[in-house]
Amino acid sequence: MPSGPLPSSEGDHLSAAKMGEIALLPPNLSPFVFFLLFAALQDLCTLDKFAVYGSPVVHQRDSIVTKETDNTLLSEISPNSAPQPLIPLLAPSPLVPFQNNSTPELSGKCILNLSATDSLMRITAVDCWASVAPFLANVICCPQLRATINILVGQSSKETGMLALDATHANYCLSDVQEILGSQGANYNLQKICLIRPSNLSEGSCPVKDTNEFESIVDSSQLLAACKKVDAVNECCSQICQNAILEAATKISLRDGGLPSSLSEHSSMMDDCRNVVLRWLSSRIDPLSANQVLRRISNCKVNEVCPLVFPDTKVVAEECGSVTRNHMACCNSMSNYVSHLQKQSFITNLQALDCATQLGLKLQKMNVTTDIFNFCHITLKDFSLQVGSQESGCLLPSLPSDATFDPSTGISFTCDLNDNIAAPWPSASLVPSSSCNKTVKMPALPAATSAQIGHGGREVKLQQLIIMLLAFMIFFI
Repeated sequence: MPSGPLPSSEGDHLSAAKMGEIALLPPNLSPFVFFLLFAALQDLCTLDKFAVYGSPVVHQRDSIVTKETDNTLLSEISPNSAPQPLIPLLAPSPLVPFQNNSTPELSGKCILNLSATDSLMRITAVDCWASVAPFLANVICCPQLRATINILVGQSSKETGMLALDATHANYCLSDVQEILGSQGANYNLQKICLIRPSNLSEGSCPVKDTNEFESIVDSSQLLAACKKVDAVNECCSQICQNAILEAATKISLRDGGLPSSLSEHSSMMDDCRNVVLRWLSSRIDPLSANQVLRRISNCKVNEVCPLVFPDTKVVAEECGSVTRNHMACCNSMSNYVSHLQKQSFITNLQALDCATQLGLKLQKMNVTTDIFNFCHITLKDFSLQVGSQESGCLLPSLPSDATFDPSTGISFTCDLNDNIAAPWPSASLVPSSSCNKTVKMPALPAATSAQIGHGGREVKLQQLIIMLLAFMIFFI
């Protein structure tokens, strides 16, 4: 499959090498030794802004998640291999400082205590880093941004007694949040990327926003007991916390005793009341713990649907309707179609299952009866953004994860390039099932401690150093 477009500075390095060849290459240096030296120097100097690098280690910001995922992934999904993970590193240009901190220009009119959640804002800024935010939006960036906003309002309610902001303050605060995140390196278009509006900080159509009123309607002790600690592995299937949130949101939505006149209005009200419930929860636990809870809850919704936009499948259906006549034409058409999907975003392994099912059903409706996923060797990786020249798709973990920042190497996030699971062709007699009932065996989620990060990075540099030393040894001998 063709890889996603990633800039390359290979030509620049090659030109520089040619320019310095006469002055730097001694007369007794053999072409083979020069090749070794040049290769090593090229590896060490290549730091293109959007180049992608890999290292066989895993880092989870949430240490609790790491411990839980050492032995289990998701219920009903058993491991069948022990893949080596890869962490794509978006390295900075050597001419431009990677640290992008600046002084934010704040309105001075936001009533939220934005400095009280500095660590949370830093996590969000990295998750929504300028260059990667559009590609991590669905899985990492936007869930983290929404959690941050709810936690900010929830923490503020401890002082104000209100679980929502009015329209004026909501506008100022959202602008200030964006400004702070942008000053720390986040994308300045997050409102557009994540569809966040000032109304996301207000009560919207929910009739309850006062903390005392909320607690008089909802069994707050039961709600807190159900959601204070959320099981990252089992919550999506057991829905212990989600059911408690739904029950609380339903109770406060019915405070006035009436129901919205339309289904869309009812859905909108429930969403707004659900946010009020999440803010109340965020006010009862510390910000980082609240962030963990909210991310784990939202993760269930993230993995439920395929976020990709499917182009028209007409050409594929025409070429693959009778694959026995022209195998090559069918697979070429399929390869070209999938290449469009690979330019959209990074997705999780469970999302990839949903995407494969959706595409398979679309093709079946157009009278494609052959399993062309198997026929053309389409795997789950082929539905996600491709990284590097190795043409390997990056599937993110199905459990909540974050991007990480290192001043020397850049932004990194965990993915797996060895997840060679064939895309399942949907059975015409079966309705697509939820992730709790999926029978496809997924690889075990790679797990490692943060202490392994440095060792992996040193391994890569050590290999390059050995090549350089070998070249110099041969030269002097």
